[in-house]
Amino acid sequence: MHTYIAVHGGAGSHSSLTERELKQALRLACKKGLDSSSSRSPLDITEAAITILEDDPNLNAGYGSNLTLEGTVECDAAIMDGNNNFGSVGAVSGVKNPIRLARAILEHSQVPDPLGRIPPLTLVCSGAHAFASRNPRTSSRIIDKDAMISSSARERWHFWKEKLNSASIEGQNNMNDLQDTVGAVTSCFGEMASGVSSGGLLLKMEGRCGEAAAFGAGCWAQNIRAGQRIGMACSISGTGEYITRSGLARALGKAFEALEPVGPTEDVDPHAIMERILINDFWKPSKDLGEPSPSAGILLMTYQVGDDEPIVRVWCAFTTPTMAIAYASSKDPSPKALILRRPKDMIITRPDDKAPVYMTAFSL
Repeated sequence: MHTYIAVHGGAGSHSSLTERELKQALRLACKKGLDSSSSRSPLDITEAAITILEDDPNLNAGYGSNLTLEGTVECDAAIMDGNNNFGSVGAVSGVKNPIRLARAILEHSQVPDPLGRIPPLTLVCSGAHAFASRNPRTSSRIIDKDAMISSSARERWHFWKEKLNSASIEGQNNMNDLQDTVGAVTSCFGEMASGVSSGGLLLKMEGRCGEAAAFGAGCWAQNIRAGQRIGMACSISGTGEYITRSGLARALGKAFEALEPVGPTEDVDPHAIMERILINDFWKPSKDLGEPSPSAGILLMTYQVGDDEPIVRVWCAFTTPTMAIAYASSKDPSPKALILRRPKDMIITRPDDKAPVYMTAFSL
């Protein structure tokens, strides 16, 4: 049995100017994840990988996150294992690694309460910060709120805030390209886990929570259970409001869960499932709500029982110009990092064009 990991640096429009640094961060995240596999916990691996991505200033998560309208950092993050254990945090400031806080909330939810109170799945804003300051896992991660602001994030904020104040909308699409999210999917000895972390929309209102904080929206994981044929874990990036409306991550999980329990593994077609869910559950409803170009990216790992060894694959589907990913395994620990680019002939030219979904897969 082996450990498998894949990470992403978001779906959006990645500049060639930062491609080298981005790939380096993704490879390092895979390595740190594999270094944590001795515990045989997919949650440990997922958390370790995302922590690296949160610390990189070139990514919209943790340090270097997009700034709110008021020029502050507010982060969302979630983590989930294949047994339906989940924890998330929304709009939190002053916590160095929001994914660690999400993990602490997940663990807290598993501790019986002496009064029988139901533990939270999600904590936000000042409540999340107070919990982090009391929890041994995260108390050392409390930092000054301004320490989360990178120089490049501050420069972007000044540029777009000035445009907003002057009512200039020229280049608006370029601002929307900066809404990427980071995440990871993991399989360790057949156990699945996933996670997601984001700084959210540039110039967002304070207190806004995106898909990275919402159960069933930003990440999902499920192990192979009795009567099921395939385990899966996914991490989602894109425009949070529309992803949350569609419950995109959970919709994917339910589609795999609904597969017939018998039949050869070759009959399972993740490509068709991803395309159907992405178009029918996300793209079309978002267009109906008036979004001209719905943005979403999916990083999916599937785990199937094979004759001799498991069949593990990484799938990536996105509607944006690019998506950045990397993957590795204990069998092949040298990470492969890629900036996937949607073919130019898939760019929309008319409102009634087919959804420009680009999809690919890698065998691990």
